[in-house]
Amino acid sequence: MTELKVGVTTASGEETENVARQFSKLVPENTVLALHGDLGAGKTTFIRGLARAWGIEESITSPTFNLYTIHNGHRQLIHMDAYRLDDRADFETLMIDDFLESPWCLAIEWPERIADSIPDDAWHLYLTIDASSQHTIKLAI
Repeated sequence: MTELKVGVTTASGEETENVARQFSKLVPENTVLALHGDLGAGKTTFIRGLARAWGIEESITSPTFNLYTIHNGHRQLIHMDAYRLDDRADFETLMIDDFLESPWCLAIEWPERIADSIPDDAWHLYLTIDASSQHTIKLAI
């Protein structure tokens, strides 16, 4: 976890998924992960790595139009894309709380769109990409 707090650099989607697989062992049950980053920074790739670590083999793509997807494995993963949401009211109408089955992880892409809905104890991951296509992942708890 110390490495992620400093920042880990990856050069491929496979490396990003591997970082997420290792990270998955550290994520407490019933946790919200807020994944910040521009388009193409690796948010969905990171979530795919989490899913694989938790025994979820189905396709993991960004749920841009359906807003969230529920995946079940060793842990329930709710993958949400908040890009099309405007505020807390939009988030609350989704009634995600009704679908949570412990142990769960709610992974939210574009959390800044619903910042007031993100719990204080959420783990924040900041993903960036530089001009040479290297990705950096940094954790803030």
